[in-house]
Amino acid sequence: MSVRDLIPWGRSSNQAPIVFRDDDRNPFLSLHREVNRLFDDVFRSFDSRLPAFGSLSSFSAAWPNVEISDTDKEIKVNAEVPGLEEKDIEVLLDDGVLTLKGEKRSETEDKDKQFSERFYGRFERRIPLGVEVEEDKIDARFKNGVLSIVLPKSAKAQSQVKRIAIKS
Repeated sequence: MSVRDLIPWGRSSNQAPIVFRDDDRNPFLSLHREVNRLFDDVFRSFDSRLPAFGSLSSFSAAWPNVEISDTDKEIKVNAEVPGLEEKDIEVLLDDGVLTLKGEKRSETEDKDKQFSERFYGRFERRIPLGVEVEEDKIDARFKNGVLSIVLPKSAKAQSQVKRIAIKS
């Protein structure tokens, strides 16, 4: 196959070239390949960077990026929110779900922007905790674009943790 075969149409004709590989002539193999490509495209959009926390599910458009650590006594959540101030973010706890929401606004009203990879607009991130926390002792701090939240576990949640010995 030459490079010209990869061009959808040539200068002299408006018709796309018909190029077959040997396995393209078999409709079942072609269908099989297309279904595999479809599933690859669908599942590529899922993001598996975060561990499962209770029923925590994540997706690639999840913003802000979070880091979650769970110890016997507390859950720590750190969220990267560059370009925001603490007044732009709201932290809520409702029925065992921590919600981070807010809005990032553009600093300028430049209507002639040709291209931008920056994120602007409203965001909301829900993190199911899976354990009871002491709501009156939750501590949230904001410094240098990082929101840090410490959620102390209740005595009931701490007592439910059971260490399991591993035998060799």
